[in-house]
This record gives sequence, structure tokens and C-alpha cells, in this order.
Amino acid sequence: MNTTPGFNKRFVRTRNGRMIAGVCSGAGEYFGVDANILRLALAVFTVLGGAGVLVYALGWLLIPEEGKETSIVQELINKQQQKTP
Repeated sequence: MNTTPGFNKRFVRTRNGRMIAGVCSGAGEYFGVDANILRLALAVFTVLGGAGVLVYALGWLLIPEEGKETSIVQELINKQQQKTP
């Protein structure tokens, strides 16, 4: 963990190491865990009831992509608010 003053660690979907949308690689980088362990856990949750797919989809929608300030959902909300008079 970086202890440099002013260092802000952000939870983002990464571009490096991504397989689909970068959710697991971003979470792995943020929490300091191997992304493959997270992928395996999501696969197990998917097989045991489908929760892994839901968690991944929510991550894709709610976690901003690396280099962006807002998530997909926030961008849609912002666009909708701009249309409303």
C-alpha cells in the first residue's frame, strides 16, 4: 500500500489484465488480491446459483473504467438530467 501523502486509491475497472470488462482485475488491484482468485470465486458463485453473474454485471455498471471519472450508470443519470428541463 502506498503511504504517500495525497495518494488517493480508486476502485476502477482496469484496462490491463482484463478479460471482459476489467471488474476482477480492478478489484484485485484495489484489494491486493490476484484477479484469478476473484474470477474463480465468481465462477463458483455463478455455478451455485447465478450470483456471480449478477455481481459482475453490477460491478461493470457501477465501477468507473480506468481513466474515467464516472461509471456507466452515472453517465446515464447525467445524460437524463441534462435532457430534463
